[in-house]
Amino acid sequence: SINSQTILTKSSISIASSNPRGHRISVVFRSTRNMIDENESSENCDIEEAADQTDDRFDTSVLLPSKTNSVTPLPDRQTTNAALDALLHASARPSPCNVFGLGPLVLSDIPISIKNNKDRGVILGIDEAGRGPVLGPMTYAAAFWKPDAAKSIPAGFHDSKQLTPEKRAALFKEIKSSDCIGFVLRVLHASEISRNMLRRVPYNLNAMSHDAAIQMIWAVLDAGVKIDTCYVDTVGVAESYKKKLERVFEGHDIEFIVEKKADAKYAPCSAASVVAKEARDLLIANWKWTETSNYQPRDGSNYGSGYPSDPKAAKWLDNNCNVDPPFGFPDIVRFSWGPAKAAMQEDNDSTNSSRRNPKNSGLVIKWEADEEEDGDESGRKQSSLHSFMVAKKEENPKKRGHLAELKTNKRLGIFNELGLSKVTAFVESV
Repeated sequence: SINSQTILTKSSISIASSNPRGHRISVVFRSTRNMIDENESSENCDIEEAADQTDDRFDTSVLLPSKTNSVTPLPDRQTTNAALDALLHASARPSPCNVFGLGPLVLSDIPISIKNNKDRGVILGIDEAGRGPVLGPMTYAAAFWKPDAAKSIPAGFHDSKQLTPEKRAALFKEIKSSDCIGFVLRVLHASEISRNMLRRVPYNLNAMSHDAAIQMIWAVLDAGVKIDTCYVDTVGVAESYKKKLERVFEGHDIEFIVEKKADAKYAPCSAASVVAKEARDLLIANWKWTETSNYQPRDGSNYGSGYPSDPKAAKWLDNNCNVDPPFGFPDIVRFSWGPAKAAMQEDNDSTNSSRRNPKNSGLVIKWEADEEEDGDESGRKQSSLHSFMVAKKEENPKKRGHLAELKTNKRLGIFNELGLSKVTAFVESV
């Protein structure tokens, strides 16, 4: 059997396990509370109607990319700011992104100075915030403007992490009110990150980061904006990342400059850094719990920055570990992160139950499963699926030897429970 650690949230259920051969297994179920028909969720909504809801709140469901709901620029700066307010201040997370699919993507209105001069391209910068925290989303942002608009761009852009909160908030306000700057914001919630990293074949954070950047660049290009130069704060090896971007956007004549600390060197990257950092901080500060209507975790929202090194975050994580078994944590937590696994005392490679604290342990499930035919760790031959379906010829007991019983694998219990017998023949239906 396979020992599995089950990780459950009230808005999603994930099962992650490792078998003795080291293969990772990941299954994700959607909860009925948040699950909606995929066709219904992907219907394209009119953005202007979304900004004019009866409760004066922007309908953030139009910000969810899908096959039928393409990313389009918001019509004006007022609608752009309404979308940001709903997403960041009201923390309105649209279904089904809590349990399925991509998180929101905001493409601002395209500034008039860019619309009126489509022959000349823009300079665009990309940066992120929140790669390392165990709590909350990772945010990616892009900022772009015409090179000749430099005099109209706010001064003081630097790596947002080096700016004071007051200075960063002031710059974000200037970006939102500027008639020269366009921007993109992509939110990857903790639930999306966890789902991706707990796949059978993990979709790691670097790959998610690359794809988020690519998605934002496509959004700008699809809006009819020509990009001359794109500055990217690298994730991974800069040269490899640059070649990847050049392959993806071959034929668009974009010069890619991919460097470490690009957010401290190039103004568009610095502006993107401000948007990403402010967006994440606002999402964390205004977090709305989706678990139940009256849900409040222990210590409320006193989780600090969400980084593992923050004592407030570490204390909050410990106090809220599996308080409501077997759900583990609220969906603000990245279940795939080491500190979350440690708090749950997840140890899929260990069979020593004494290491587990029943108070904090995740739900352990015993799986009955066929191993691969080349045998298990003991060298014993494993049964194939075929052996459960086709009857074998009986061997002479004398030829089988005294070790025969040790080499015989029992049928899976589910066959007996359901009263199923072995298949001896297949009959084609008419």
